[in-house]
Amino acid sequence: MNLPIKKLILAGIFLEMIILAAAYLLHPSIEDTFRYAARYSGRLSFFVFIYTFYLFASSHPKPFKDNLSLRNFISLFAVLHLIHLGFLTLSVYLNAIPLEVPKLIGGALAYLMIIVAPFTLHKHKLRIHLVYFYYVSIVMAMTFVARIKGDLEGAAPYWFHYVGLGAMILCSIAFGIWLRHSHQQLG
Repeated sequence: MNLPIKKLILAGIFLEMIILAAAYLLHPSIEDTFRYAARYSGRLSFFVFIYTFYLFASSHPKPFKDNLSLRNFISLFAVLHLIHLGFLTLSVYLNAIPLEVPKLIGGALAYLMIIVAPFTLHKHKLRIHLVYFYYVSIVMAMTFVARIKGDLEGAAPYWFHYVGLGAMILCSIAFGIWLRHSHQQLG
């Protein structure tokens, strides 16, 4: 899928607006609106990230800087996850959810990597790409684990959390094998 970046980002923003509108229509209290907007926005980001990771693994060893589709989806993921961060921040603030510093630091580092990736990732070698994809994967997986354990206020364990965790683990392993295989074929 090689859509122009502007159309891709506009479509992503439009989906985020639909998520916010649906959250408001289904849960009109402002606290719940942003709680549910953050939840479903995060799920949208998750699916885009999995697809982006797939694009990365399937196109290796094509140079990252020459892979326009991958670069566009990394940008889309950054925009969507930044919107998700806005919804999440508002949800935490409006619902007075206490924050845990160690989790906050790990998540903040992931957000920083996600936000700078569209501007810098193409300038780096494979090792940095792997750090990016696997660190973000680990943080997403740990978010699912926290939801499954009931550690996150306002979110009871749900079947999607188990499926998301399983998908994150399976994709990380499968894409790693795929990358290793394509790397070994190079010599």
